[in-house]
Amino acid sequence: MSSAKIFAGTGSLKLAEQICKSYGCQLGKISIQKFSDGEILPTFLESIRGDFVFLIQSTHAPSDNLMELLLMIDAAKRASAYKINAVIPYYGYARQDRKDRPRVSIGSKLVANMLRAAGADRVITMDLHAPQIQGYFDIPVDHLDSHAVFIPYIENLRLENLTFAAPDVGSANRIREIASYFEAEMVICDKHRKRANEIASMVVIGDVEDKDVVIIDDICDTGGTLAKSAALIKEKGARSVRAMITHPVLSGKAYENIENSVLEELVVCDTIPLKKESPKIKIISVANLFAVAIRNAFENKSITSLFVHSQRKE
Repeated sequence: MSSAKIFAGTGSLKLAEQICKSYGCQLGKISIQKFSDGEILPTFLESIRGDFVFLIQSTHAPSDNLMELLLMIDAAKRASAYKINAVIPYYGYARQDRKDRPRVSIGSKLVANMLRAAGADRVITMDLHAPQIQGYFDIPVDHLDSHAVFIPYIENLRLENLTFAAPDVGSANRIREIASYFEAEMVICDKHRKRANEIASMVVIGDVEDKDVVIIDDICDTGGTLAKSAALIKEKGARSVRAMITHPVLSGKAYENIENSVLEELVVCDTIPLKKESPKIKIISVANLFAVAIRNAFENKSITSLFVHSQRKE
């Protein structure tokens, strides 16, 4: 009978160790070498013939980590693994999900094609920048929701006048679900960009006067949008502003922007390892969520219990 074996790429080693601890297994043995020119060579150090293989790798700093994952999938296929499951806590290139102007690529579709071509049979991921990216795949996609770990944290805060803020119009549906769970109000920070990572203007749609505002989003990259949103909400009379972000990309001056912002705190998941510690940044682990998803995928069970609508208050 085939067994489940979990392996990690270099980009998600710490998270993979926590997932295995929660799952109750040992992390599989794999060697990932680099030639002097940067070429990557993954080698499985144990037999995986006929096994369900789960390869954990986020594709932040995307070029190397994505290529490493593709080569791991190819190596597993050539080692006669029964099923190859790509566990991608953070799916890079997800922001390139459509042609919103002439002559640009749709990077998220290209990555989906490459994963399938390499030999992946299933993808397990979390909080895609746009949920419809699941439709780019011709293989099953288990799309986990970070709200499952954010909800208990927010409940423990016991905020008196809780209000949720969407950092842009496109995030409204994501925020509406968690606001509905708490029976709380929501506002929208409507922004206009000149180009990527640069905001031309922003307005807050809704009332935040004397409210404890929680901004929810999937990605924090440079932190500029988040800091500006928080400042604007505070200017409009909010009592407190904090943010909960799934994927801490945190590039450029992100740490400086967050630490100098009016945010009470920035709560992030460990889908991407932090480059350094910050007094304003707190990490919540999603290891248990992924462990359950991996177990249920292996045992052909539902993962419905991991979603917000399954935790809704009666």
